Amino acid sequence: MRIFTASVIVIAAIALGTPAFAQTQEAPSQSGAQQAPPAQSSTVIRSIQVVDVKDLKPAARAKVDDIVAHTSDGEIQSLRQSIDATPEATTALKAKGLSSSQVVAINIADGVLTMFAKTA
Repeated sequence: MRIFTASVIVIAAIALGTPAFAQTQEAPSQSGAQQAPPAQSSTVIRSIQVVDVKDLKPAARAKVDDIVAHTSDGEIQSLRQSIDATPEATTALKAKGLSSSQVVAINIADGVLTMFAKTA
């Protein structure tokens, strides 16, 4: 399964809506991610996958860890609150026995929302 490519992992709060519930940016700023205003939400999420960071290849895991290291606690909390407010996202996490408190990053590409979680 192709989980991670050279695309940038983006930590962003999910802007709520019906099928189009997330907006990303091409590259995160050095201070972390920026929250996109809900009015600009245009990315349609067709599927959601949950990936445990420990299951990533070392290079991909290093990229996630680097992004997390440059993300404020407030940004992570905002992301997790948005996930909790999105039934589709919470359902995907619960199916894996996880919760939003374990999500450290997300990536949105080609209509797929990937939530990266740390379980240990």
